[in-house]
Amino acid sequence: MKLRGRNKVSPEFSMSSMTDIVFLLLVFFMLTANSPNALDLLLPKAKGKTTKKQNVSVSINKNLEYYLDEKLIEADNLEQELQTALQGEEKPTIILRVEESVPIENAVTVMDVAQQNDFKVILAVRPK
Repeated sequence: MKLRGRNKVSPEFSMSSMTDIVFLLLVFFMLTANSPNALDLLLPKAKGKTTKKQNVSVSINKNLEYYLDEKLIEADNLEQELQTALQGEEKPTIILRVEESVPIENAVTVMDVAQQNDFKVILAVRPK
């Protein structure tokens, strides 16, 4: 009388599913790798409204004139004016409104002043 085991386990396994996973990971990392011209970002149009209380707003028009709320100020005096306006605020916040044709360097100037003084900056966008 010969007894055979009914369940035979094969010691071999297929590598096809492993190679599929490795290939997908390779493609993912190649697409998401940081290269200088990988993303061409455009400022978005946005829906919704800002519900947070704003402390001050800084506006820059196409003539490169800086306004603190509605008061015209010199670009050189921006940091002192912001420090004075936001003095004593618990969480100082700046709403940055920049006209479309203004060079980005002008907006970065305001952001740099805010970063040096630990002010929060919210960039205003036009609604959709």
